[in-house]
Amino acid sequence: MSSAESFVPTPLLLSDSAQKRINALMAEENNSTLKLRVYVTGGGCSGFQYGFDFADNVADDDTVIEFGDAALVVDPLSYQYLVGSTVDYEEGLAGARFRVQNPNATTTCGCGASFMV
Repeated sequence: MSSAESFVPTPLLLSDSAQKRINALMAEENNSTLKLRVYVTGGGCSGFQYGFDFADNVADDDTVIEFGDAALVVDPLSYQYLVGSTVDYEEGLAGARFRVQNPNATTTCGCGASFMV
């Protein structure tokens, strides 16, 4: 007789550089309740694309994941596509941006802004 295995998915992670950037933005805006909203929408080269926004308000069905003073907010539809991902912040010659490293993505576009599962 076989038994079912239990699996608990890893929630979203926030890199140190992303935490520092969120904390810096909270200080610049003088708003300690500011959170980074991460969401997934249809579109982009690969089918879905990531979006980022800053939120003061959190809906009842949103998931809030706290990392010290920094926090991520994810709506329930987007959460299923982002489980196990890491949100990072990078600065380089192409500019500065938040970026999602998603282990669930089977295909991504060249710039990393869209994906397919």
